[in-house]
Amino acid sequence: MDPNLLKLFKLALIFVNTLMTRGLSDTDSAELSFTQRPQLLQCNQTVLLLEMERCGERFSVDMSRVQPGDRCNLTHFIREYHVFSYCTEVNAERIGCFWPNPVVEHFIIGVHKHFFSNCSRGGEGYMDPPDDTLTLLILIPVFLTLAMVALVVWCSKRSDILA
Repeated sequence: MDPNLLKLFKLALIFVNTLMTRGLSDTDSAELSFTQRPQLLQCNQTVLLLEMERCGERFSVDMSRVQPGDRCNLTHFIREYHVFSYCTEVNAERIGCFWPNPVVEHFIIGVHKHFFSNCSRGGEGYMDPPDDTLTLLILIPVFLTLAMVALVVWCSKRSDILA
């Protein structure tokens, strides 16, 4: 390859890279000096808990409109649950806390215990298939794997004839 063409290609690559990273950089518009430090919010867990209780109160009002028998079917209250979840997330971030965090998780678990305690799948656990079906489901992939290995070995030994 021509050395001049290679230098031109490297120069073009550096130019394109500079244009792309300059567009992604936010330092051009920011006027921060080295002495300024960004303000970081401290997580105030007391305020966070108060906000979670507000979200929980709204969720309680919304869930009072849902029949108790329908509370185990998510399709009947998905909108209300989404609003509750969004409320906890937005308020946690607004206050300066991570979401989820232990305070929020504890509150959400309490809400779940209150509204969805009767929704466990007690007797509907998964069962193994019958032994004949289970044996077939295990042996078919094993034999297919062995057959593929045998085919590869056979083809590699006969590569001079097949080529």
